[in-house]
Amino acid sequence: MLGIQHYGAFLLACIALNLTPGLDTFYILARSGREGHAVGLGAALGINAGCVVHTLTAVLGLSAILTTSATAFTVLKYLGAAYLIWIGLRMLLSRQGAHAPTVTRGHGCAAAFRQGMLTNVLNPKVALFYLAFLPQFVSLHAAHAQLGLLVLGLSFIGTGLCWSLLLALLGGRIHRLLQRKPQIGRWMDRLCGAVLLGFGLKLALQQRS
Repeated sequence: MLGIQHYGAFLLACIALNLTPGLDTFYILARSGREGHAVGLGAALGINAGCVVHTLTAVLGLSAILTTSATAFTVLKYLGAAYLIWIGLRMLLSRQGAHAPTVTRGHGCAAAFRQGMLTNVLNPKVALFYLAFLPQFVSLHAAHAQLGLLVLGLSFIGTGLCWSLLLALLGGRIHRLLQRKPQIGRWMDRLCGAVLLGFGLKLALQQRS
């Protein structure tokens, strides 16, 4: 009734995609590495909350607007790019002392959750990915094809959440190392800022194809 096809292959594809390093992987490691695994968990949950938003928009067909409207795609793209560049510049240009909290700290877990969710939601490429990927494993002629898309989206989020939580715990180990060697933390802030800035510029230059 749901029209789901080749579910096993879908899960294997999800795992492979989640293991591929990208912005989400880097962001979780950066936050947990500088502020501990609890903040990393907040970042992981925020990113996956953004995935929930993309899943729902794909199921409801709203993501299709990005494929048909160049204006909508461009506006969302530049909003996402500006947000990433803003975070990156704050970290890159920070002059904080070694023991000061990182400039992206905000209110700890809440800030990490909010930033993680926004970096995901404001990326139109993620929305287009959901729109292109999920329907390949669902027969759109099924009686409840939309529910099938929802199940697949939640399955993808489930595998991604497991990997995200592992990354947060790994970042917590990095955090303990940085506490013993705070000078490394200053360089990590600058490295993280440069990488986030690069992701923002890359997003700004991406096309709709």
